[in-house]
Amino acid sequence: MGNTDKFETIANIYDTSERIQIAKVSSDAIREYVVDAKDKHAIDFGCGTGLVGMNLLNEFNSMLFLDTSPNMINQIKQKISDFNIPNVDTLCFDFEKEGLSDLHADYIIMAQVLLHIKDVEFVLSKLFDVLNEGGHLLIVDFNKNEEIVSDIVHNGFNQDDLADMMAKIGYRDIQSKTFYHGSKIFMGQDASMFILDSQR
Repeated sequence: MGNTDKFETIANIYDTSERIQIAKVSSDAIREYVVDAKDKHAIDFGCGTGLVGMNLLNEFNSMLFLDTSPNMINQIKQKISDFNIPNVDTLCFDFEKEGLSDLHADYIIMAQVLLHIKDVEFVLSKLFDVLNEGGHLLIVDFNKNEEIVSDIVHNGFNQDDLADMMAKIGYRDIQSKTFYHGSKIFMGQDASMFILDSQR
């Protein structure tokens, strides 16, 4: 997945107070869309150090923390060990490079991950295959921001365009809304974040 090298180098200093705060508002937004999931299996896709997924452990029966960065996964393993967390697992894996046919989930969470993925449609198609019938993909990311010019990340997303792309893949019941505005939260710029819920 995009920018793995960068995340490798910052894994042990990743959990800043700003990132912890953004993770909290993101997980609070996600929680609104999680219904009767105590017996469900979730994947925190592109989990980083698990800041969002860790906030949502009580919502699900089990969770897989998946990331392309071994150092990020090591940070999560340390948290799991420190807090003796049951019913969780970790996987270091790159969906953009290889397929994983035996992976399935009822919920997939992607918080500020899509902006790092080069071929968005390709990865969303792969995740569609991972979802069980009726399963949910929940995306939290930045709204498109023309102030941001970068060759390493997307400058956010237009919610309607993203919904159209996902509908073509086969996702249904797609709904999204902007839920947070923050100062200097996206590459030093003021930005807003949306949440999108979709079903297989």
